[in-house]
Amino acid sequence: MTLPIVAVIGRPNVGKSSLFNRFLKNNLAVVDETPGVTRDRNYAVCDWNGVKFRLVDTGGIIEKDGDEMQQHIFDQAMFAVNEADLVLFLVDSRTGPSDVDVNIARRLKKIHDKTILIANKADSDKVEAEVFEFRKLGMGEPYPVSAAVGRNIGDLLDMIVSKLPEQKKPHDDETEIRVALVGRPNVGKSSFINKLTGQERLIVTPIAGTTRDAVDTTFEFGGREFVLVDTAGLRRRYKVREDIEFYTNLRATKAIENCHVAIVLLDAQEGVTSQDQRILEQVLEARRSAVLAVNKWDLIEKDEKTADIFTRQINKILARLSFLPVIYVSALSGQRLSKVLELVTQVFDESKKRISTGELNRFLQETVSRRHPPARQGKHIKLHYMTQTEIAPPTFLIFCNHPNLVDKSYINYISNQIREKYGFLGVPFRIKFKRK
Repeated sequence: MTLPIVAVIGRPNVGKSSLFNRFLKNNLAVVDETPGVTRDRNYAVCDWNGVKFRLVDTGGIIEKDGDEMQQHIFDQAMFAVNEADLVLFLVDSRTGPSDVDVNIARRLKKIHDKTILIANKADSDKVEAEVFEFRKLGMGEPYPVSAAVGRNIGDLLDMIVSKLPEQKKPHDDETEIRVALVGRPNVGKSSFINKLTGQERLIVTPIAGTTRDAVDTTFEFGGREFVLVDTAGLRRRYKVREDIEFYTNLRATKAIENCHVAIVLLDAQEGVTSQDQRILEQVLEARRSAVLAVNKWDLIEKDEKTADIFTRQINKILARLSFLPVIYVSALSGQRLSKVLELVTQVFDESKKRISTGELNRFLQETVSRRHPPARQGKHIKLHYMTQTEIAPPTFLIFCNHPNLVDKSYINYISNQIREKYGFLGVPFRIKFKRK
């Protein structure tokens, strides 16, 4: 990873996610008055005056009390500290130093030598004058800011940038592939990433809804850099009750829109559900390439024909999505997870494929000679020529005499012929018609 890492830590409700969002000028992290909203490490790239670093939002650190979820949150925050080049230790200016702040400071002094103590919620000169109390933490001079109103944020970013290590320049030929892992709750998205990276980077529990933010994990495979985005499980809209769940579903949707390829995880024990179909529709409406990964395959009793039978069932249910590749995996055992990334790379490269205009016009002549477009409203339809106007995802433009009269079944025919001749595995493309 070439970008330096800056981790934001502190006890609950000191404004870590608000500072995270303020730095990014975007509401990427969920902010709510409910303690414990941020659970996993949430990664994003921050750019300040041309200097980039990877910012990490963490869950609130509290005293260990035997609660499994709180232990997970604590472990995740400590993981972020250990991998960070710089730690931002946030405290609350209004409440003064607490016992939890003292314990965090004691731990930080043992494990990290580059820390900035930030006194958040210093919204006025009066509050700012009181931050000297935090000197007793032994973490140096507290820096007063207000993430809510933006007070002293620019100066703080200048200080952060000045303390970062020199950045390594990436090679010009590096291509980052953003991959969103989407699916229903508890299909194994976080387990998939943990197994693939060989680290417990994301919280995994049997509790549905454990992942709330969309979390980025950078990972290298086969000489390519991937950004894997673990998203909250997408639920049916009528089941989304809490404000937090509303926003996390929205972020999962944004993760789909911002990815290159989506890995849609299905549960082998449940097959293709109506909710799976809705998620796939969401991916394709965003015009994103996709791979279907059937997880928990290790739990299915099978013989050499089971996968073929399962694939036929999927293709029957998802008839018009038969161009999506299907692979059977186990996030628990790691079965075929590397094959998934090979497939994602193939699909990504397919999405960037460009076909020359001359080749497409030869294709169009052959396609029309096999089956002419049917006349409509007493008018004969003539297709003149064809070109590709976009890649990733591809768009094809066909010029004709009556673009609004081309039958939908004929458009499907052309689409099938394109796939048969040129592939585009896992890639949605569109065909537009325009009057010559």
